[in-house]
Amino acid sequence: MKKLLVSVLIIISMIASPMAIAASSAPLVDTAKLEDGIVTLSYSADARLKVIVEKDGQQMIYDLRNDGKAESFPLQMGNGSYNISILENVIDKKYKYITTKQVELELDDEKKVFLTSIQNIYWNDSMDAIAKADEITKGLKSDNAKIKAVYDYIINNVDYDYSKISTLPSNYVPNIDNTIASGKGICYDYSSLFAAMLRSRGIPVKLVKGYSKNVNGYHAWNEVYDSEAGKWITLDTTYDAELKAAGRAYSMIKETAHYSKVFEY
Repeated sequence: MKKLLVSVLIIISMIASPMAIAASSAPLVDTAKLEDGIVTLSYSADARLKVIVEKDGQQMIYDLRNDGKAESFPLQMGNGSYNISILENVIDKKYKYITTKQVELELDDEKKVFLTSIQNIYWNDSMDAIAKADEITKGLKSDNAKIKAVYDYIINNVDYDYSKISTLPSNYVPNIDNTIASGKGICYDYSSLFAAMLRSRGIPVKLVKGYSKNVNGYHAWNEVYDSEAGKWITLDTTYDAELKAAGRAYSMIKETAHYSKVFEY
């Protein structure tokens, strides 16, 4: 996997050294699913929490629930040594380290991380969206046929929600069942739904954030692994749903050169 050069969008001022600090409940960095390329974190606090996943000087920064409910985060920057930290807000944008744990990732196939359920691509077999994925791909033999079935379902059944973007909290993460039930969403919802549905079918999919020549402003789309071609291909269900709604021509596979990646999950 190519290393992803990450530019951190959230600037955080840190105070205190990266060591464990006494708190009302013990922070948990669970590595039970490390063989799948993810870690699971939880912590209870009265303040806002952050997670920093760091490897070779590159950082991915996430919000973490402060109610103690566990969330999973990917180690998507390739095999090697990672530092996983939980931080707690002190004041304004200042955070203190609560705990840091070093883990070693040694996947035999680095695509495995893109099959998992994580914070912003959360799924399980009991969810309606996953039942729909099973329904629309039943009997299909090839990965490409399953990719096309999920792609067609989303662009035909999810409309862009122009009113949603202005009301979102800064820590918003998609809920794929809400997207299915409402039949609408923003690009983040489209790309999370597409990734979850195909990951549940055993097909590696990335949720990608960045910029596209086709879209104004910050955007989210997908890369899916084409097992027949042996490479990642770029798809943008949000853009194609809009083209379809406007009666314009569209094609499933996009020119990767038209997309500029900032983050991938």
